[in-house]
Amino acid sequence: MKFTKKHIIYLLIVIAIAFFISTYQLPYYVYKPGSADALNPIVNVEGGYESKGDMHLVTVRGGQATPVQYLWAKVLPNHEIYPLNEVRPEGVSEDEYFHAQLQMMESSQEASKVVAYKAAGEDITINYDGVYVVAVVDGMPADGKLKSGDRITGIDGKEIKESKDLINYVENKQAGDSISLEVVRDEKQLTKEVKLEKFKEADKKVGIGIRLVTDRSVKVNPKVNFSSGSIGGPSAGLMFSLEIYDQLNKNDLTSGYQIAGTGEVDYNGNVLPIGGIDKKIIAADQAGCNIFFAPNEDGAKGSNYEVAKKTAEEIDTDMKIVPVDTFEDALKYLKKIESK
Repeated sequence: MKFTKKHIIYLLIVIAIAFFISTYQLPYYVYKPGSADALNPIVNVEGGYESKGDMHLVTVRGGQATPVQYLWAKVLPNHEIYPLNEVRPEGVSEDEYFHAQLQMMESSQEASKVVAYKAAGEDITINYDGVYVVAVVDGMPADGKLKSGDRITGIDGKEIKESKDLINYVENKQAGDSISLEVVRDEKQLTKEVKLEKFKEADKKVGIGIRLVTDRSVKVNPKVNFSSGSIGGPSAGLMFSLEIYDQLNKNDLTSGYQIAGTGEVDYNGNVLPIGGIDKKIIAADQAGCNIFFAPNEDGAKGSNYEVAKKTAEEIDTDMKIVPVDTFEDALKYLKKIESK
């Protein structure tokens, strides 16, 4: 077949269209079931005990949609599409969002260490050094005054140790009020005056447009190391805590089972709800897990547990769905099950 100039033009047009629909990013985010990875290779307590079964970290895969991905998500089961601004706040770049997710993962790992080592009665020391700015929202008062990586140590002459200290202080202010922040940037002490504004998404709340994480230094003995790679977010906290506790104790907490679950864990051991639990149920079932811990939210209607249980029924899995409000709830359940 002889190629003419018209054929070449048509071919270039087809290539351009294919490139566009496979690479152009739409203002939508697609979520789908991820994986259920055994935590033994990810969490390592020095000199820790081994178990016959495994604890599993369960993930949801997500990303900004291309036209092809958007169309696939419309027809494939267990895929959900969200407007991008519901996932990533306006003015926050993809890199900033990803960095924030990794910061939340690090914070989750620290909380899990605190919960597990305290429960196991092991040596632990916690120091508080202020809060880090994870991201700054474009167009909000902090834009141009603060930046990612800044460490806030004080507000209006009051010491800031944890993010909740700053949040609680600002909640008592009104739009138009100014606050003075003591900031450490590149080892230099700075003072930043910032005026509070109302958030567009929540008229009753005021702020300066930053995302924070507490700057804690947690020292434990024996040491524990994490290798979670590019996995982000706080939802692995409960399972990290259980895995660390299991490695710290001679008795096998898994009893030979494949155990999955999800839920952010705070420093007091409370298990907090997360998003995408229906997709995590599917991922855990596909990985052959026997037990799945789901945040119970004190029995609230539409809780993570209710969604998890409904999804488990829909896919007809034999996996046991267990409601938990605290780390201690999960621990008590595992201590009572018979060995496989």
